[in-house]
Amino acid sequence: MNIRGVILLTFHNNIHGDLKSLLDFALELARTAENRILPRYQGCDVMIKPDGSEVTVADREAETAMRDLICQRYPSHKILGEEYGSSSSEEADFLWVLDPIDGTASFTLGVPLFGTLVALLRRGNPVLGVIHMPVLRETTYAATGLGCWFRTADFEPVRLRVVKKETLGEAVVSAGGIHASDLQPETDRPRYRLSTYIQTARKFRFIADCAQHALVCRGRLQAALDPVMYPWDNAAIVPCIREAGGKATTVNGDEDNVVFGGSLLISCGEPLHTELVQVLQPRI
Repeated sequence: MNIRGVILLTFHNNIHGDLKSLLDFALELARTAENRILPRYQGCDVMIKPDGSEVTVADREAETAMRDLICQRYPSHKILGEEYGSSSSEEADFLWVLDPIDGTASFTLGVPLFGTLVALLRRGNPVLGVIHMPVLRETTYAATGLGCWFRTADFEPVRLRVVKKETLGEAVVSAGGIHASDLQPETDRPRYRLSTYIQTARKFRFIADCAQHALVCRGRLQAALDPVMYPWDNAAIVPCIREAGGKATTVNGDEDNVVFGGSLLISCGEPLHTELVQVLQPRI
């Protein structure tokens, strides 16, 4: 190997080594959040935020614990979280994006399909993500170039790959709800054609929050839809589905700005993804 090849290999190994350390830290953050969340599961008072969404002490305590750990370990890194906002912008060199409880409505009902989402953006690009389900004791996680993995408390990690289907008529798909769709029109949002998505698919299920996206990474579903999303909802999912061999865009098909694009559509890849984007667009 010539000197240029040695330099490139060393650079490649250094990048992956750094990402592996950061991914291990992200998994530690998820465990830290779990330690604040589980003691309050099925026994937490609910408060309503100004935007009408639910929040609990568990949400806030878990995010605070994660923020404190980031500040201790990586003081130069910035943070964006659902409960306490941003310490910078998406243009920061390193930006941690946190959702302590993705699915607070499920959490407050005692339904175990909520998760903790941890992501890291490097200069605006999502490079690692963790989807951790505390009650189920399941974790889907990935970093760029390192693959997407699934582990439980009782088994060793296994590498994940999506299961390919060519058309919506062959696919098993899901959505997180009917908001921003033709089934529940809202004056200030697009009316995505959820009815067509449901009727055309081989099989459809409503599945809450991050759970549906983890199932696409695991090959159980071929697509998952959330018409209204925020960066803390999206950021961890994007590296996971991409490293599993799938695709993530906004519902309009924007791949480059998916984290901050306001919606999320993930799938097992092309040509299915193009069909999904076309099927879901509102009729003019």
